[in-house]
Amino acid sequence: MKVRCSQIGKIMATPRKAGEVLSETAKTYVHDLVLEEKYGIKKEFSSRYTDKGNEVEEIGIALVNEVLNYKFIYKNYDFFENEWVKGTPDVNTDEVLLDVKCSWDATTFPFFDTEVPNKDYFFQLQGYMWLTGKQESILAYCLINTPFQMVEDEIRRAHWKFNLIEENTELRKEVESKHIFDHIPEHKRVKYWFIRRDEAVIEKIKERVELCREYYNLLMKTI
Repeated sequence: MKVRCSQIGKIMATPRKAGEVLSETAKTYVHDLVLEEKYGIKKEFSSRYTDKGNEVEEIGIALVNEVLNYKFIYKNYDFFENEWVKGTPDVNTDEVLLDVKCSWDATTFPFFDTEVPNKDYFFQLQGYMWLTGKQESILAYCLINTPFQMVEDEIRRAHWKFNLIEENTELRKEVESKHIFDHIPEHKRVKYWFIRRDEAVIEKIKERVELCREYYNLLMKTI
């Protein structure tokens, strides 16, 4: 059993009860792995938020390339793994190890955050640095225009919410203002943090993976 870097945050959650070594979040993650391995029951997760992220990811990478003035960075498709974790970084070149998060809309972009908004992403990048041998990485949030059809779906959803049958121009403008950002300078549409490799954190990840593996092996024998 190996943990995907994008899921490391789940197993690193602190247990709420004294004496427990794995949190309920970590146990639930292991349960999903056991069901997939034992019975082929795979838990799929998809939403309009992840759909947008997948669709505009390469646009986000290009925006980061432009704003941070790299020579040329591009989407990585190479898969990495070691004895404990596995994953595919968004960008892995000689210049940079980068993970891109494309915000759903203007309200979810970290305009004012001074620290990494989500600790799960810190753990994800520690995993990628562990796999690639890199000493530093970048977490970049990008504010990318939501694809046209998704915006239209949001406008329809807003009309349904207010029981509006006829097109409401003001409501359309309100929705579009949250999803179309051409009026915002490009350098204001990228927020990034440099994250250094932390061997102590990597050691804790390794320990937590091994605890999850023990729990996984126990469940595989009993379920």
